[in-house]
Amino acid sequence: MLLSLGLMFADARDRHLDWVRSTLAVAAYPIHWLASQPSQLARTLNSRLATEADLRERNTLLEHENLALKGRMQRFLALQSENSRLRDLLGSSFKVGDRVLVAELLQVELDPYRQQVLVNKGTASGVYVGQPVLDAHAVMGQVIAVNPLTATVLLITDADHALPVQINRNGLRTIATGTGLVNQLRLPHLPKNTDVRVGDLLVTSGMGGVFPAGYPVARIVEVADDPNSPFAIVNAEPTARLDRSHEVLLVWTVDPVQATPNAATPGGAHPVISVPRVPARPEDRS
Repeated sequence: MLLSLGLMFADARDRHLDWVRSTLAVAAYPIHWLASQPSQLARTLNSRLATEADLRERNTLLEHENLALKGRMQRFLALQSENSRLRDLLGSSFKVGDRVLVAELLQVELDPYRQQVLVNKGTASGVYVGQPVLDAHAVMGQVIAVNPLTATVLLITDADHALPVQINRNGLRTIATGTGLVNQLRLPHLPKNTDVRVGDLLVTSGMGGVFPAGYPVARIVEVADDPNSPFAIVNAEPTARLDRSHEVLLVWTVDPVQATPNAATPGGAHPVISVPRVPARPEDRS
């Protein structure tokens, strides 16, 4: 006890034992380090496990959020595309200058024997048989059957459809007939010396009483010489996007009441257009 009191007095007054304390601290450091390792290891493991679980949870949340954002982005792109199409249709309605109604496609049939679409507007909206139908670019076809809620539209590429047209460049009138192919119309029985060129725009001529004059129809893509016939082979590609349009324009060019008497043909057959089809050549039948 006396020794301890003497050491304490000497250290407190003259600090003669600082070097002893430093030496003992250095010697005891490994013991302190080893003693602290279990708790330090426990804290490290706990931190790592908590961090890993947190990262997994955050990763799961981010994946879910990313999936939701992708879904919203797809919807946004669809709405953006629909908005663009509707703006195109609105612009087309201003161009045609007639009363129009936007309709959506419910069903599409594009096989070689039947090319028609079903739209979601009918007699409840004033739609009538024989009514012209356009998309944002050109003529698509005409209504051939109608009920209160829907209407059937025969496309201009149907093999039973014939449309009076004229070449916009020179005013030459002819008839464009469907071929059963969604990307092709035919101009039959044009003499080989006819002034027809690839790239000529075909527009409705106004003949037949269904389509008014000046509506775009197609653009000529082929003018060929048939050595076995006095007529040229002239094919055109429709300007309307028949296989891609989602909305169409129903155009009022006549009073529906006046159109009603001609709305159906005897026996329930669908009226196509009031222009007789020219008999097909033997090679066409084959």
